[in-house]
Amino acid sequence: MPKSSQTPSEALQSFIDAFQTNPNALSKSLNVAYQSVTFILKGKSNISPKMALRLAKHFGTTPEYWIDIQTAADFAELSADKKFQSTLKTISKAQKPTAKVKTEKKTTTKKAKKPIKKQATFKRKKRTFKMKTTKKSKN
Repeated sequence: MPKSSQTPSEALQSFIDAFQTNPNALSKSLNVAYQSVTFILKGKSNISPKMALRLAKHFGTTPEYWIDIQTAADFAELSADKKFQSTLKTISKAQKPTAKVKTEKKTTTKKAKKPIKKQATFKRKKRTFKMKTTKKSKN
């Protein structure tokens, strides 16, 4: 089983070696393009959730195993990114609002009024139409 500190490409290569297969045979088994497998092996592509499901089914692991390896690699890459680290330093921590002290109000018992149901009435205007009549010309 691969170490958890491996990159996705290293983990996939170790599985390919352990199962004595090759990228071409693996791509056919996973029903994906050959480039999909080789791009992961070269570190040019990430392991997507769909690919994680395929790899898990093929190698008898869980999809979470592959996603965790990808996530760890993503965080390692971000940790090494100095520009992103300087951006993180500018973000301040959110503060929860302070709780307000509620004062008890004296309540008096009043009879609840029943709501008045209003019925809407609509009046329709009668429209009258006048038809234009044309006079017949006499010839």
